[in-house]
Amino acid sequence: MEQTMKKSTTITVSRSVRKQSHYDTLAGYLFIAPMLATTIVLTLIPILLSGILSFTDWNFISGIDNIKFIGMNNYEQLFQDETFILSFRNNMALILVVPVSMFISLVLAALINKATYFKAFFQVIYFMPFISSLVAIAVLWRVLYHPNSGPINGFLHSIGIDHPPLWLADPSYSLLSIMIIMVWTSLGFNLIIFLAGLQTIPKDLYEAADIDGASTIRQFFKITLPMLSPTTFFLLITGIVGTFKAFDLIMILTYGGPARASSVIVFYLYETAFVNLKSGYASAIGIVLLFFVLLITLIQWVGQKKWVNY
Repeated sequence: MEQTMKKSTTITVSRSVRKQSHYDTLAGYLFIAPMLATTIVLTLIPILLSGILSFTDWNFISGIDNIKFIGMNNYEQLFQDETFILSFRNNMALILVVPVSMFISLVLAALINKATYFKAFFQVIYFMPFISSLVAIAVLWRVLYHPNSGPINGFLHSIGIDHPPLWLADPSYSLLSIMIIMVWTSLGFNLIIFLAGLQTIPKDLYEAADIDGASTIRQFFKITLPMLSPTTFFLLITGIVGTFKAFDLIMILTYGGPARASSVIVFYLYETAFVNLKSGYASAIGIVLLFFVLLITLIQWVGQKKWVNY
């Protein structure tokens, strides 16, 4: 009789646990439903539609009835398009912004982390450019870069450089000018993330290294860098993906010029879709950009197994 009652109790408890598990699962799906629906409607469906449109010759103003399927012609034309190739090269050059910004941010983060006073003050100061309006930043740097009356060229004149660069107006320096601004604006975000990573490193490791006689530089390379590798990996991926989305500064400051010297893929996509009204060709550009970013991210995910310590 007792065994029967125990079995009955066990079955009842098991059913109750399964029922509660179903409720918890349902509650979880309800919580993620808004984000899931938003992702499907605003991300996945547009990507699928862009993939379909990339095989067409279509002007979105002319209406859906005038869609003309042309197969792989857009992709064949794309890889022979000199403007696209130049924009792709400029995007590859922009990737240099990421390691430069990360290196400067890491040095600043290490110094601020060691500081005794004004930590919060310096964090706010360096973070301000990241949260500031890009339009305001662009206007500020346009004044700084002014060829004749700008402070930068004024300083270069004062130290004996008679013919300083024209910066944004010079095809040889326009992209470099944009890269300098991108480094400046990204320092604050990288700095805050590195500071958070530094504060998670156990102090015991540094104390043990001090006892063993390790120098500060050796501690940095043997303790700090390995322990910060997950943080570095996160900033590397987000930074590289961010360079392929560069648009605002270029649109405001140079409009892809002079002579296409600062044109990047996203700007060329915008110009193709909304200026030249070639929606099918612009969709092909977007799909190629998507696959390239996915490829770079995949390479980093595979490579991180060899240098990221969790």
